[in-house]
Amino acid sequence: MPEIQVGIIMGSDSDLPIMRKCADALDEFGIGWEMVISSAHRHPEKTARYARGAADAGLKVIIAGAGGAAHLPGVIASMTLLPVIGVPIAIEPLGGVDSLYSIVQMPQGIPVATVAINGAYNAGLLAVHIMAAHDEKMRNRLNIYRQKLAAKVEEKDCALRDQLGRCKRPEPGDQ
Repeated sequence: MPEIQVGIIMGSDSDLPIMRKCADALDEFGIGWEMVISSAHRHPEKTARYARGAADAGLKVIIAGAGGAAHLPGVIASMTLLPVIGVPIAIEPLGGVDSLYSIVQMPQGIPVATVAINGAYNAGLLAVHIMAAHDEKMRNRLNIYRQKLAAKVEEKDCALRDQLGRCKRPEPGDQ
């Protein structure tokens, strides 16, 4: 089991279907993670303990998902020097726009990186990018991941061209 390096925190278990995607991205790169439910509003003491103890626990990045007023990522960022990535969770009646605005409107001096509404998979990838800044093996894994993304685009393009009768398959050795 890999060393836990990323904390994934959410305000409610109802956020789990979205936030699980963070873990999926981290798993793809062999990065250990932990998942916690806490609330900036309903259990501020637990949230503070988690944020203040995260670096000592060995975490390198925290991903925080929240809906509605979405204070969780900002509260955590105010209590740790670790990078914090906010995931706005879509809830009714505003579909996550309220969450997005709450997370991206952090005051100067306390930044929270923010991904798209329900963009938890990209939050996991952003955590990988942050850690890869000082880890050559992780950068190599990211490079391979990107090459696979490009290959999938080429496969889909060729499949489309096959349907249209216009695919020119690359010759061996072509780049």
